[in-house]
Amino acid sequence: MSTQTLPNTGLYTSVVSRLLFPLHERMKRHTTVAVRQSMEQSQWWPAAELEALQLKRLRRLLLRAQAKVPYYRDLFAAAGFDPARDVTTLADLQRLPLLDKARIRAAGEGMKALDADGLARFNTGGSSGEPLIFYIGKERVSHDVAAKWRATRWWDVDIGDAEIVVWGSPIELGAQDSVRAVRDRMLRTELLPAFAMSDAKLDGFLARIRAVRPRMLFGYPSALSHIARHARAKGVRMDDLGIKVAFVTSERLYDEQRQQISETFGCPVANGYGGRDAGFIAHQCPAGGMHITSEDIIVEILDADGQPVPKGTAGEIVVTHLATGDFPFIRYRTGDVGVLDTAPCSCGRGLPLLKEIQGRSTDFLVAIDGTVMHGLALVYILRDLPEVKAFKIVQESLELTRVQVVADAALAPALLQKIEAGFKARLGAVVAIEVEQVPAILPEKSGKFRYVVSKVDAAQPR
Repeated sequence: MSTQTLPNTGLYTSVVSRLLFPLHERMKRHTTVAVRQSMEQSQWWPAAELEALQLKRLRRLLLRAQAKVPYYRDLFAAAGFDPARDVTTLADLQRLPLLDKARIRAAGEGMKALDADGLARFNTGGSSGEPLIFYIGKERVSHDVAAKWRATRWWDVDIGDAEIVVWGSPIELGAQDSVRAVRDRMLRTELLPAFAMSDAKLDGFLARIRAVRPRMLFGYPSALSHIARHARAKGVRMDDLGIKVAFVTSERLYDEQRQQISETFGCPVANGYGGRDAGFIAHQCPAGGMHITSEDIIVEILDADGQPVPKGTAGEIVVTHLATGDFPFIRYRTGDVGVLDTAPCSCGRGLPLLKEIQGRSTDFLVAIDGTVMHGLALVYILRDLPEVKAFKIVQESLELTRVQVVADAALAPALLQKIEAGFKARLGAVVAIEVEQVPAILPEKSGKFRYVVSKVDAAQPR
């Protein structure tokens, strides 16, 4: 069995990762440190041992759901399903129906465990066109943070190493409280807003990255590649900063993006797959394998009829997060298409692999003044509106953006004005915003759904 080596980091990082961050997590009643240490052992286990762990944790999750979660208590009773009796293999999970955003919305408070304490409210980013409000408990937070922490250590990066994060909406970035600000300074994490990318902003990003000299970058692949293009165009060297790795997630990573980021910043690119709702599903190791966090997550690949497909065959990615006892995600449909690998990774880890991920992507949009912004800048306007069930944003030109909205009732004039004002604040006051209520969002001719589409070339000089 291989052993996990400690990252080659400095004194400050050692103090943070071994003392300050563990103290921070203990004060928040998180078990992050213990979970990460356990994961660094279990990642080397053979497949059979990992599956035995999954089965044990699955039974515990289902028994808790039966006893404490009204939605699952009623579902199991109606189906005559008893986890104590009916779950003897992982395949028995297939006896349960799939979970999607519509079911979670319909269940409402019934998705919460009756004894759940300290739940945090979250939203999906809404790039699927169906924003979702859900809740996460301390166990889930601990396991998700531990999984990401383990993955960064694969790349010789630890908690406390300087990090630049290209992420988040301007609203979210501006609303950080003082506690989070202190934590980020302690962890040496600095956030740069991904949505406003004028030339002046990009110049500032490059200057800040050079000043910080981060050990790692983290962000959307489209955003990091956009910064990389700007650096190359301006002749600003970024490959001499000692960056160990660029982590990318939340979008599909294209080969040209990987090459551009790697060449510009002089570091490898580590792809990650997951989401706020589904959790930390998989991350790439230095040997190239996309390792599933199987201690926490069971991944099924299903065909159009909801039946499992063989490894090496494409299908929808469906996940069960085993650390979600307070708000269970059991057989949750991600809407993404993926392929399980048939071969192990050369790194020696026993964690199963995703061979291919065909996740959704979100386009850039261009404001009337030429500012390039991430498509999620507009998604964030729609995602928290309870009246909006689904949507599609199409930027027809610099002067016109159309918004299709699916809602249960006719949209009130005040709501239409709110959407229009939010879009104009991002794109420009003179831009025409046409909001249309539709019964459903239709797929593209290819059969794929795209919920943010820009017909304006974000790379075109202005």
